[in-house]
Amino acid sequence: MTTLDRQRSPAVRTTRSLLGYGVLAGPFYVTVSLAQALTRDGFRLDEHAWSLLENGDLGWLQITNFVLTGLMTCAAAVGLRRALPTGHGRFWAPSLLFVYGVSLIGAGAFTADPAQGFPAGTPATTAVSWHGTLHFAMGGIGFLALIAACLVLGSRFAREGRTPWAWFSRTTGILFLAAFAGIASGSHGPTTLAFVAAVLLAWAWLAAVCLHFHRTAA
Repeated sequence: MTTLDRQRSPAVRTTRSLLGYGVLAGPFYVTVSLAQALTRDGFRLDEHAWSLLENGDLGWLQITNFVLTGLMTCAAAVGLRRALPTGHGRFWAPSLLFVYGVSLIGAGAFTADPAQGFPAGTPATTAVSWHGTLHFAMGGIGFLALIAACLVLGSRFAREGRTPWAWFSRTTGILFLAAFAGIASGSHGPTTLAFVAAVLLAWAWLAAVCLHFHRTAA
């Protein structure tokens, strides 16, 4: 079978299709989230986490956003597993990414509580419900899995001599860890904006990685 024949095979087409969801997931999530953040009354990008958009009359939009983005991320994880038949990280990188996808679905199923004055009229301090607790737990597990996936793939790229990819992956994981630690501390303002920047970086990394393996799938 020639290289062109392999690239046209059903298995390769399926792998590339699955990886394509990893390219779409980030832009979809960010576009839907920002569209709401910039238009919903009382929401402040420098103060409120995007999870709070699950509340209010339009909360279903962000719930759906989490679930669909999670499903796309899980599909990308399956595609990555198919694209990594051998080598370092072939099990852990896709598995960790799949955990992150499941955590996004869980974040949609278990909604965040109203907080910090959003939706409009909500007290600055509110009680945490059981589903709010599970939402935070899902987020913590998912973010740690994403960070680990970045580091595992960074190690794989380093072993393959792909230094720019190794640096990109490791830097993304480290910066996301720092931003997550900052937001978990409960501080707002610059810390919230730094976390938004880290989220954008992580989605850009996932899209780039999926494009890379989309091109090399055979």
